[in-house]
Amino acid sequence: MDHDLQRRRLLKTGTMGIGGALMVASVAARASDTLQADLTEAPLQVWPLAGSGGMRLATCEFPDRQGQVIGVVLDSGQVIDVAAEARRFGLRLVFDSGSMLSLLAAGEPAMRQIESLIEKAMRARARPVPMHQVRFYSPIPRPHSNIYCVGWNYLDHFEEGKNARADKAVSSYPEHPVFFTKGVHTMNHPLGAIPFEAGNTDTADWEAELAVIIGKRGRDIAEDTAMDFVFGYSAFNDTTVREIQQKRHGGQWFKGKSLDGYGPMGPWIVTKAGVALDDVRIICRVNGVEKQNASYQQMYFKIPRIIAELSRGLTLEPGDIIATGTPSGVGFARKPPEFLKPGDVMETEVTGIGKFSNPVREKA
Repeated sequence: MDHDLQRRRLLKTGTMGIGGALMVASVAARASDTLQADLTEAPLQVWPLAGSGGMRLATCEFPDRQGQVIGVVLDSGQVIDVAAEARRFGLRLVFDSGSMLSLLAAGEPAMRQIESLIEKAMRARARPVPMHQVRFYSPIPRPHSNIYCVGWNYLDHFEEGKNARADKAVSSYPEHPVFFTKGVHTMNHPLGAIPFEAGNTDTADWEAELAVIIGKRGRDIAEDTAMDFVFGYSAFNDTTVREIQQKRHGGQWFKGKSLDGYGPMGPWIVTKAGVALDDVRIICRVNGVEKQNASYQQMYFKIPRIIAELSRGLTLEPGDIIATGTPSGVGFARKPPEFLKPGDVMETEVTGIGKFSNPVREKA
């Protein structure tokens, strides 16, 4: 059977088997932040998947036991515990059920096992756990390498920053994507706090982005086959300290982009088949006020070009994350400039994929 068709049937079966829950559900979910501070509660929203065979995969913790495991989030806003279902049916998984990186490395055999588990669970009238009882982490809590990022990938964002940037050397739009990376400790949970340190983060800024998750190893990937290497997508925020990015360290971006906790992602990964890219919008709100809103169609270098250029002489691995750039509306380019401060809530939304909120808190 075609795998996309099978996934569609399984998710439909899952929704009906639970008793016909709502296709779109806003429910409360809890997540601890990267620095192990107290928990915050905020709504996580589930959209119907745009594609016929998509799936939502999360790294989460269920109420009946400790430890991170992979969960499948259904259209109903309920979550299936992959490890628990494997034990129930005596299935030996080809991947570590507590590691999204292990699942991604295992490839299609791992996805077939998950599909089989969902089918068996629904036939056995499983009781998926409501999202408000589940703690969500970043889908990839500790990346195996730095997060790849694309700069200036929306023309309006490039133009808005011309006068505000400290470095005036680049005045015309680059012919190739601009790449940089964020350190692995920037990764934060979808509801985790953004740490604020007086004197270090006075110019913290928001950058909502669409993240691409690589699904298989590749080098020198051709643009016309690049989408074959995409596993799925997530929402991401390339939170940035502008003063550090632009004025310290010779104007190199790495440090200003790489403070601990300055890269929240999630709440889950939507597999490629579940996303219609041309319908995706990237949105950021601060304290409920919309700051950014742009379409994937406005992205200058689209995903195939990004992957082709990035992989030229550089090997991409399963689980690599590529943040594809932020649209206009960032704080440092506003008049007067606006920056995040303690008590603010930064909301990141990538329509059809995921939405989450991060409070800004002073670091103890």
